Amino acid sequence: MVGSPYQSKLSEVMENSNSAFLPKSAEATKVDELVKGFAEREDIAGILLFERETGVTDADRQFIAGRLAEVKDMTIGQQNVSLADRVSPVIPAQDGKAAQVLVAFPEELHDQVPGATNKLREITKAGVPSGLTVFVTGEAGISADFSEAFDDIDGMLLWVAIAVVVGILILIYRSPLLPLVVLMSGGFALITASMAVYFLTKAGVLTLNGQSQGILMVLVLGAATDYALLLVSRYREELRLNASKYEAMRKSLRACVEPLVASGGTVILGLLCLLLSDLNSNKSLGPVAAIGILASLLTALTFLPAMLVLLGRGAFWPFRPKEGTVGSESKGIWARVATLVGNKPRLVGAGTAVVLLGCLAFLPQFKADGLQFSDAFTSKTESVRGMEAFAKHYPAGTGTPTTIITKSDYAGRVADAARTVPGVASVEVQPKIVNGLQVVDATLDDDPSSTAAQTTVQRLRTSVHGIPGADALVGGATAAWLDTHDTSVRDLQVIIPVVLVVILLVLALLLRSLVAPVLLTLTVAISYGATLGVGALVFEHIFGFANSDPSLPMFAFVFLVALGIDYNIFLMTRVREEAQKLGTRQGTLKGLAVTGGVITSAGVVLAATFGALALLPMVFLVQMAFLVAFGVLMDTLIVRSLLVPALTLQIGRKIWWPSKLAKGRA
Repeated sequence: MVGSPYQSKLSEVMENSNSAFLPKSAEATKVDELVKGFAEREDIAGILLFERETGVTDADRQFIAGRLAEVKDMTIGQQNVSLADRVSPVIPAQDGKAAQVLVAFPEELHDQVPGATNKLREITKAGVPSGLTVFVTGEAGISADFSEAFDDIDGMLLWVAIAVVVGILILIYRSPLLPLVVLMSGGFALITASMAVYFLTKAGVLTLNGQSQGILMVLVLGAATDYALLLVSRYREELRLNASKYEAMRKSLRACVEPLVASGGTVILGLLCLLLSDLNSNKSLGPVAAIGILASLLTALTFLPAMLVLLGRGAFWPFRPKEGTVGSESKGIWARVATLVGNKPRLVGAGTAVVLLGCLAFLPQFKADGLQFSDAFTSKTESVRGMEAFAKHYPAGTGTPTTIITKSDYAGRVADAARTVPGVASVEVQPKIVNGLQVVDATLDDDPSSTAAQTTVQRLRTSVHGIPGADALVGGATAAWLDTHDTSVRDLQVIIPVVLVVILLVLALLLRSLVAPVLLTLTVAISYGATLGVGALVFEHIFGFANSDPSLPMFAFVFLVALGIDYNIFLMTRVREEAQKLGTRQGTLKGLAVTGGVITSAGVVLAATFGALALLPMVFLVQMAFLVAFGVLMDTLIVRSLLVPALTLQIGRKIWWPSKLAKGRA
């Protein structure tokens, strides 16, 4: 509880710049570093756009002049940095229907730019003449809209996730007390993780962005609840078999420690595979999320069992489990599912395989070429609407030029080469020379975040790289997006195989088998592909999303495979335990019956908590919420409940090969 204030302080150490997340080897990063030598260029550009469809009038110009006088009187930050010499003259559009003004916010005060931009919006929109539309857009406007999107992440997202968890737990256990105990366990885990992440980020060890913060919150609450459900379910089962609550917990912990540690360890190792990413944002998310899982595991193995023992059977009031009573595993819905799978394993296995492969068939339709900025929000923000209006009257890349750094002796040749590149609207050579280097700015025709603009940057790089001796480098916002896309594609190809190998090794050690781990890993991988296939259809035809972020498939893979394997671990460790006493067939059916309820409940909780991410107005997070929620439900309801048990029954005791259990009862 000492760390509780640090949950709200995470926003103080967030960083949302694309260039900050790129590796040092990326061309855009090199340009970003070199540009710092041109001190006057370390600005965040804001664009004031004034638009009238019938043409800007003299009254509009007087209004603009008055508002600009107020803007110049603005100061930013505790240093009271004045904007007086940071406001450009009015730049009219050639069609006479718009006017723009550039406002340069100092880069060193980047954390205060969103607030200053909102103040700018208040000033410029006061007393606007009828028919004149005012937008504050550009990099500063984008920053303000991103900041607003994540402003409520601490409050709204947390409370929605808590409400979902409490509601589901009450439905499962029909007890008012038990959900509070489980929620306290999750709360302590979240506070502990947040405190650790805050200090590591402040010390420069981690890089935290708004997406990672939101994922950390729902991941910790979901995982902590999942682990709690497994322990609570086993404790309730043991209370029916033992008079002593202490003996019941002793047996419960002994049975649950191995699957819990294996499950948490698998997720942690899977998340740490993100350290292999070349993107600093991905590389940082791995440890951030791993810290959250570790905190969830620790509370589930320490605080939670202590509280359950203190409360004893009273934790389940008013439905206390009495010694000698029979649980639902012998007569409930999961007993009937086990009977169905046991009677018709081939039909069940074939049916579920057809469903999964049918969904998998749509995988090639999944698009992850990158989101244009105008498509990044679920609703059109002012900066998005402003950029769309801006593109009607000016080259879309104005205010966000592509920056070329070259040796000063070659600046003219580089500029001439850039002018010949299709998609480049204009080129300007900056007069300042620093350490023999000079800046050439290229304004693009297209939206800087569009794939068309990124294609132009590729052509631009090919053109200027071909000038011998110029050592030209192309950077800027569009180049950063391009490098982020290329790095994400590389990460996907490297990280997915590594995660699969890690999971395979952990399962082999846990189950003392080689056949079962291969089977489980394949089923989860197929489930992942099927989820992306469904996601392709839903994103395009239901949500109407234009595309997806290139890092989305990798994030979805890490979370779905690492978390999805959890449920197989919960199931197969219990199946192995029962198989040692009853044989593989009866052990599989009993394992399915006794774990069906808790694993399905855990899946629903995790899906619901991740689904809370859809409340944030970012397309990436909505897509992530859908993929993880749908994938987890598919994994718990189809893969783990039907496919895995059916395949286990068909393979028989050989599934435990080469352990001694493979030679036991069938």
